[in-house]
Amino acid sequence: MTSCAPGVGYVGQPVPRVNDSPLLRGDARFLDDVALPGLLHAVIVRSTAAHARLVRFDARAARERRGVVAVLTPEDIAAATRPLRCTWVLAGQRQEASPVVDLDIRYVGQPLAVIVARSPASAVDALAGVDLDYEERPAVVDVERALRGEPALLYADIPQNLVLELRVGSPTDVVERAIASAPHLIERAFRIQRQAGMPLEPRGVVAVPDPATRGLTLWTSTQATHQVRGELAEVLGLPFALVRVIAPCVGGGFGPKDHLYPDEVAVCVAARRVGAPVKWVEQRSEHTVATVHARDQLHRARLALDDDGRFLALDAQIVTDLGAQCSNVGAGPAFTTAALLEGPYHFGAAGATVLGVVTNKTPVGAYRGFGQAEAAWSRERLVDLAAAELGLDPVELRRRNMIRPDELPFTTHSGQSYDSGDYIAALDRAGELIAASGAPPADGRRRGTGLASYVQFAGSATTVERNINFRVPGAESVVLRMAPDGTVELVTGLCPHGQGLETSLAQLAADGLGIPIADVVVVWGDTAVTPYSAGTMASRSLMLGGGATIRAAAKLRARLLDLAAWRLECSSDDLEIAGRAVHVRGSPSLAVPIHDLSTAAWLGWGLPPGTDPGLEERAVFDPEDCVYSYGTHAAAVAVDLDTGQIEVERYAVVHDCGVTVNPQIVEGQVHGAVAQGIGGALFERIVYGDDGQPTTVTLVDYGLPSACEVPSIVVERLEHPTPRVPGGMKGMAEGGVIPTAAAIANAVANAAPEIAHLITETPLDPERVRQWVLRAQTETAQTATAQTATAQTETAQTETVQTETRPADRGDDS
Repeated sequence: MTSCAPGVGYVGQPVPRVNDSPLLRGDARFLDDVALPGLLHAVIVRSTAAHARLVRFDARAARERRGVVAVLTPEDIAAATRPLRCTWVLAGQRQEASPVVDLDIRYVGQPLAVIVARSPASAVDALAGVDLDYEERPAVVDVERALRGEPALLYADIPQNLVLELRVGSPTDVVERAIASAPHLIERAFRIQRQAGMPLEPRGVVAVPDPATRGLTLWTSTQATHQVRGELAEVLGLPFALVRVIAPCVGGGFGPKDHLYPDEVAVCVAARRVGAPVKWVEQRSEHTVATVHARDQLHRARLALDDDGRFLALDAQIVTDLGAQCSNVGAGPAFTTAALLEGPYHFGAAGATVLGVVTNKTPVGAYRGFGQAEAAWSRERLVDLAAAELGLDPVELRRRNMIRPDELPFTTHSGQSYDSGDYIAALDRAGELIAASGAPPADGRRRGTGLASYVQFAGSATTVERNINFRVPGAESVVLRMAPDGTVELVTGLCPHGQGLETSLAQLAADGLGIPIADVVVVWGDTAVTPYSAGTMASRSLMLGGGATIRAAAKLRARLLDLAAWRLECSSDDLEIAGRAVHVRGSPSLAVPIHDLSTAAWLGWGLPPGTDPGLEERAVFDPEDCVYSYGTHAAAVAVDLDTGQIEVERYAVVHDCGVTVNPQIVEGQVHGAVAQGIGGALFERIVYGDDGQPTTVTLVDYGLPSACEVPSIVVERLEHPTPRVPGGMKGMAEGGVIPTAAAIANAVANAAPEIAHLITETPLDPERVRQWVLRAQTETAQTATAQTATAQTETAQTETVQTETRPADRGDDS
């Protein structure tokens, strides 16, 4: 394994998570635990219409309810705010910002007003006192009808409800020529359902105004404190210096918590209006309509091959249902789908056209896998369908087309620069791990195995983000500060929310400095004390934050050694750090305790000439390019064709995230991501009626996997360090969810080949599987009938020919 620094060897070890003790004791403080003097409580008045104009807002009865302090109308909020701008704006995107409140209603759950009361119960009770009148408009729900402008337009200035049309990869004419010359073409329309993030802790904020400065402190359950700070300052028209954002413990994020929401802004406006702290905590039924959704794409995809199974071309039209408006990331997930569509394979040509369409649904935003799960779904299903048509083993077809280790770095048609790895090794090992052992039980169910491979985009670089107008930094900075007692504060703008990032960063710092990990304290979650950061998202945190930590540790270690060399009258090259002291190599008795050096440094005593007091170093890491992890998943399933039930019986993951800082944390992340992937593959789905009303607003309707549906998961790691990051780490947290649905679907297709050609849509729930079975039976019956009719026709024609050609009966013996 590649070591990150000359330290004590924490990297690569399953070090227990340093942040678990308060969580296990129940002492951790989450958003709803924040209690402040004079705290008031808010509820959000939301639209119950999908598409309408709000013509009357009457809150007189609500204001008279007991305990109500204030009701802020749509006009109140609009007057105090500016539009929220998108973080990510793609070329040609027709919408770059949205108002915090809008009288033109475009989805159920759209925030309209805020009620502030002295207790949560009083605030909820006052909702019944708000009277809303709408001028209803036709709901736009089906994305294909929406593209035709049917039954209505959501915005007068967006024709065909089309916000974005963008080509990624090979030009259309190049792909079309390659397809036209190919002897084999597999084409399907694939659908990926709409999902919700469903973190254990929904969103919530506590807004605390400062009457003296007119500033604001916001406690919030977020993945990105600095991004929220910037957006909040901008939308409220405040200087950055007057806005402070604090994240307490965060109970999961998965992407939906990586920005500021309109309802959160409205609570801040309310707090400033009443001059007191105001808390709002999202209810689960609100989460399903107010927090951004995910996925929801339609792909018309084509894969062209030659007679040997070589991939000649890959093309897709990616229609993404953006919901009612562009979220902070706009059509970014669909752009990423197009950019990662090629996966780990060679193609003669490859490209995709992205169409971003608005409908009367909750906006779509970031979610674990960010467009890459969608890419893997269509690509890996196409590969298995192609293998079936050509009569090839799916593993062999993949192996035949995979990028080889000696071809890396490799640039795809979409411009992705893959860095390092061995894709074929991951494929082969996953196949070995999932191989059946022993005879399956005779329970009447069909069994099969399937694989899916992927390449994962992780993090980014400032140069790349600048090219796509991404308004957050690609770089990360870290401050390492050694206190007089020798302990070290690692200060980061990243926002852990359950991944164990605090532990991994502490491991890197401890190794880099050569000190015990117990002496490292990670400080995060407060914009008043942490360096600017894009936040924790896109599998970027350990790659970028870890790279910065290694650099900062090297600088701080060098300063510490220089101080010791001055004290011990030797060269710093002759020194080493161990046991909380700096020693002369080979002479352990010649040493100086680290706390003596750090105390002297801060007091300015006995320092080398020209040395400034203090022991603090800041380092920035901005990679030269993006970094790509990869892997192959394999699933073994049992399918009951009578009920449509699918059980995942075994699951294997072989992945490469570069140098593994903490294998226990990595394995836990993979397990959690696979569980989410199983949910997306088999259960989870947000459904809307034709009137734009959501029908899956509670966990009674929205299916989530439980421990019963998640099998034992075998995880094996390859380790090819990336040369683009100090320490060799790659992104990891999303890989477990990216190919899961495709691996399971390919296993189902293997178990029930009669429905393989129909498996084009997720989730693979019992109702859908039964529909496929019935359709396949109907197709089989129709084929048999047609064959019988053809045979009868041919028989009749043969008999007619025979009759016409038989010699005539002359009526004599001659």
